[in-house]
Amino acid sequence: MSKRLTDKEGEIRELTDEDVEQMRPMGDVLPVDLQRTIRQRGQRGRQQAPTKVKTTMRLSPDVIEHFKEQGPGWQSRIDQALREYIREHG
Repeated sequence: MSKRLTDKEGEIRELTDEDVEQMRPMGDVLPVDLQRTIRQRGQRGRQQAPTKVKTTMRLSPDVIEHFKEQGPGWQSRIDQALREYIREHG
């Protein structure tokens, strides 16, 4: 039995090697109309604003809980806190 990819708040967990091994091509599992919609949405052109870099890092449980308690957007608030730290200690 595989673990859910999201928690009750909708946050996505880190994928494991087992998760990746179980993945199948979208053409094998999705209706043609949905595949077409997904491909169209992926064609948004050059991004105007700078992008964020996807990364994996380990944080203390109490740090995560502190930011999650404030509701959705907790990852953005951690980013903001780190930016403030850089400004103050740069």
